[in-house]
Amino acid sequence: MATGLSVAGLGLSDVSLATATAATHTARRFVDTPFGRIAHMDAGRGDAVLFLHGLPLNSFQWRDSIAVLSKGRRCLAPDFLGLGNTELAIGVGCSTLEQVAMLIAFLDAKGVQDVDVIASDSGGAVAQHLVTRHPHRVRTLLLANCDTGIDYPVAVLQPVFAMARAGRFADDAVTAWQADKKICRAAEGGLGACYADPANLTDEAIDEYLLPLIASPAKKTALHAYVLALEANPLEGIEKDLRACRVPTRIVWGTEDRIFSTKSPYYLAKTFGNCHGLRMVEGYRLFWPEERPDVLVEEARRLWKAS
Repeated sequence: MATGLSVAGLGLSDVSLATATAATHTARRFVDTPFGRIAHMDAGRGDAVLFLHGLPLNSFQWRDSIAVLSKGRRCLAPDFLGLGNTELAIGVGCSTLEQVAMLIAFLDAKGVQDVDVIASDSGGAVAQHLVTRHPHRVRTLLLANCDTGIDYPVAVLQPVFAMARAGRFADDAVTAWQADKKICRAAEGGLGACYADPANLTDEAIDEYLLPLIASPAKKTALHAYVLALEANPLEGIEKDLRACRVPTRIVWGTEDRIFSTKSPYYLAKTFGNCHGLRMVEGYRLFWPEERPDVLVEEARRLWKAS
């Protein structure tokens, strides 16, 4: 992984994958909420930053960005309901609005009033509801490639929804990816489709992301619930609220995304009521924040300074 190259020039050129990973494990915490036992990273001090990941990732995605930003900020990165190491409470679902409610409970449990939000993929859908429903809790919003209200149904995800409805996604896809890393990195049918260079998806990262999802029958059921919560448009009717939103927002988008529409970043940039512009990251795909933490850090700091 290009970790050493990505953070060079940010004052932390000694950060490597090994040290960032060790810091991730040291920073991992659990907090009890009405929604379950929420696994999360908590590193650094200062104004809080909330990192929101997507499917099938977890807080490990943000390890290199957190290694840099935690030098001056408190970095909080929860694992969503149904993903990562979070443990759902009985009767709790994984819908986008339940994720928003969990985040409010999570922030309350951590004693945090307001945050700068950085979100990617399905975490971006959650962020859009968070910023419109609880604008007093969000200082700024940085959105990477993510769901938008105009991008449904997402054609390439239909096979995933079908497997989840049949209760087979965990066994037929996730277990296979974890067992054979080459399959996982495949540009067709694997997570490699979401990376500019699939080699940047390390064996360790694959295990960090996938092993918790198949650790038990309950975890597999929760994964399927997360997937199926995204089958219907979770952002239907939100456009008017985005237009009314006054939270400073910036869009940073990988140009080669194979999941979401090429129209989405321009839609978001013109729709958000207080958009601070759009940056296209040439040659990168959906999970560019993992490959280019230098860009993420640069853009976050720029937005915070402008706000």
